[in-house]
Amino acid sequence: MSKNTNGFPEEFLWGGAIAANQTEGAYLKDGKGLTTVDLLPTGEKRFPIMKGNLSSFSPLEGEFYPSHKAIDFYHRYKEDIALFAEMGFKSLRLSISWARIFPNGDDAEPNEAGLRFYDDLFDELQKYGIEPVVTLAHFDVPVHLVEKYGSWKNRELVSLFEKYAKTVFTRYKDKVKYWLTFNEINMLLHLPFIGAGLVFKEGENIQQVKYQAAHHQLVASALAVKAGHEIIPDAKIGCMLAAGMVYPYSSNPDDVFDAMNKDRESFFFIDVQSRGEYPGFAKRFFRDNNIDLVMEKEDEEILKKHTVDYIGFSYYSSRVTSTDPEVLKNSTGGNVFDSVSNPYLTTSEWGWTIDPKGLRITANQLYDRYQKPLFIVENGLGAVDEVNSDGEVIDDYRVEYLKLHISEMREAIQDGVELIGYTSWGPIDIVSASTGEMKKRYGYIYVDRNNQGKGSLRRMKKKSFDWYRQVIESNGENIE
Repeated sequence: MSKNTNGFPEEFLWGGAIAANQTEGAYLKDGKGLTTVDLLPTGEKRFPIMKGNLSSFSPLEGEFYPSHKAIDFYHRYKEDIALFAEMGFKSLRLSISWARIFPNGDDAEPNEAGLRFYDDLFDELQKYGIEPVVTLAHFDVPVHLVEKYGSWKNRELVSLFEKYAKTVFTRYKDKVKYWLTFNEINMLLHLPFIGAGLVFKEGENIQQVKYQAAHHQLVASALAVKAGHEIIPDAKIGCMLAAGMVYPYSSNPDDVFDAMNKDRESFFFIDVQSRGEYPGFAKRFFRDNNIDLVMEKEDEEILKKHTVDYIGFSYYSSRVTSTDPEVLKNSTGGNVFDSVSNPYLTTSEWGWTIDPKGLRITANQLYDRYQKPLFIVENGLGAVDEVNSDGEVIDDYRVEYLKLHISEMREAIQDGVELIGYTSWGPIDIVSASTGEMKKRYGYIYVDRNNQGKGSLRRMKKKSFDWYRQVIESNGENIE
């Protein structure tokens, strides 16, 4: 990528990011199997299930499952991609649904209808010169694998995932050059069902189960990198972290150490995927918590030899931590990651801290640590958008949020951080992963659908649509 000392590199990949389970709908169409997200209803049961408390391996009567229809991208992708192209997208990050390719996850042969859908999707992107950035696993494990094997608890999933990866690499080798293995891989520790399809039984050692599953995903990721490099020699294959700097509440060394440890809880995954081995702090954590990972004799060599080409990460907010019980009383659970309230920052309508400078800090932190190219593959503002009497959505608050973050991203590049691109989250309104809501909107394109699944699904440009078009057109120079 050519250097640009005044701003963004010439080949910078501006675009947006979506996920199959939050956009496609058509949840059992053309032979697709049931996935874990298809078991996540809206309402009070959603979060306990995401934590691993699943009561049924099939959808229940009387519950609303927003992924089943989502925004019907499966049938409307041509219309949506045309709108992305109108904004000037250079790239679109999306995911393949594993269960569209292997409906049960352990099928002998792939589902041709599923393969053909993504062929057509990638061809449509190619028509507009939009580079696909494809995630292999974005919060959707085939339910059969959870029911039969216990999902990523079981070593068997490593070979099944490798088969899936080889299948799509072979099929799309001439259409996709940028890949990611697991979306927000560190989410496994916080929402284990959504992150890895984990369902816990009475009396199980939850920490042991989560880290054993993490090991299996890390080995599977390395084997996918190996296969990708063999099948698509010019491919770039990355990992992906749910990122966000953790600040100590005070200069108390205990607070500083606690913040470092909370950062390391997430870095642990990327250390393995980028450096090829378990860091010393992780080995101590395993010892101190009686976690005994079961490894095959070849695992260490696999991890060492097949590290990623770049680091993808999402950034929505920073966090604050403290070791003072009185300070901890002032905590917010707005995001998946708990945080002490930061008195210097505001929050979104969902309680997520808004910290543009934190993006610059996080990018520098990751680049200093790994010295590999970075790709910001998620960033955006979830907000309640209202259609006014003139039929418009005036989302100036979203423009302001993105403007401040893009400005700090430019500063990170000037700091020496090597950035491949920026795909803002939810360029079109989609189902929220955390809450299942539609009213939590991120897009430049409004979709007529409400939390109960009602609406015409009509697409409509928001004010931010033209703003982002000029950002891309000017390669980040014009953000006003």
